[in-house]
Amino acid sequence: MTTPWGELELTRFPEDPRDRLRAWDASDEYLLRHLAEQATDLSGTVVVVGDRWGALVTALAAHRPVQITDSFLGQEATRANLARHGAGPGAVRLLTTQDPPPDRVDVLLVRVPKSLALLEDQLLRLAPAVHEDTVVVGTGMVKEIHTSTLALFERILGPTRTSLAQRKARLILCTPDPSLERPAGPWPYSYTLPEGIGALSGRTVVNHAGVFCADRLDIGTRFFLKHLPDGRDARRVVDLGCGNGVVGTAMGLAHPEAEVLFTDESFQAVASAEATYKANGVPGHAEFRVGDALSGVPAGSVDLVLNNPPFHSHQATTDATAWRMFTGARRALRPGGALWVVGNRHLGYHVKLRRLFGNCQLVAGEPKFVVLRAVKR
Repeated sequence: MTTPWGELELTRFPEDPRDRLRAWDASDEYLLRHLAEQATDLSGTVVVVGDRWGALVTALAAHRPVQITDSFLGQEATRANLARHGAGPGAVRLLTTQDPPPDRVDVLLVRVPKSLALLEDQLLRLAPAVHEDTVVVGTGMVKEIHTSTLALFERILGPTRTSLAQRKARLILCTPDPSLERPAGPWPYSYTLPEGIGALSGRTVVNHAGVFCADRLDIGTRFFLKHLPDGRDARRVVDLGCGNGVVGTAMGLAHPEAEVLFTDESFQAVASAEATYKANGVPGHAEFRVGDALSGVPAGSVDLVLNNPPFHSHQATTDATAWRMFTGARRALRPGGALWVVGNRHLGYHVKLRRLFGNCQLVAGEPKFVVLRAVKR
């Protein structure tokens, strides 16, 4: 990536030489050019929100910025990219969306997230630290910035306008107004699940901002909940890519003797899963872990893995995450253990599972979704 501070070599995490997706885009470059052209004073507290793979804070490392991210993978990519360019471990303060934000923000840089709810939540959390002289600049590709995006900046921080587009990227320029009366944050958000979905019927689900389908039960998960395995012989169960944790919580309620591991790369998701689990008073034991799929889980230590894999990485459609989840599950499962997957029928997960496990059974299907089972031999 070319920046006013030099050329940067950046990678995503986990690093894969076959991955053709870049660790930055034109919106990152546009923002950095703008800061240099405006001679922005970066001597104060610089906070970067939503920096996807660390491109922005790596470029600005000399100014000791603070990064706030919801992504474990993004945070690990940032560490690797900083190390690659000789930045010391304290050059950038790495925070998650669940950590308290800085008390004062002099420059606020926002990489617009896919989730409008996550943007709202982060702006509301940071607003008390923003003052009238704070420089606020958002960035994103044109297709990511909508009228609703600008309305959030305007409602929470102050008067907002956009730049001209360059290489299909745009900037959001906001003038803070500390006198604004801001609404109370609606997150985390709780609702009652419908009947007819098994052990979780009529139960409570808790969602932090940015979690997939935070205000309703998505139809894929609803279908999965109706077809979960018996699980009575499973001592250790994993809700892989747990989201708000409804699948693992359902298993915990049905089988309190089982230990359930909830894992996701999103800090917001794992916090939601823990809140959902506790809200339903599940009597069994659970562990909540933010990480890269099943990395760190001992091989052959798991009896059952339940998975609803994502097929997007930000705006890009990719099966890389699903493949990493499937291979991680095969390694973590004991012989005879099973991976259960729900997915859109058109994604063809059965092909990957047969290639990896040597078997794949259709458990249930409808026009849009299928539930598949693969056993480790």
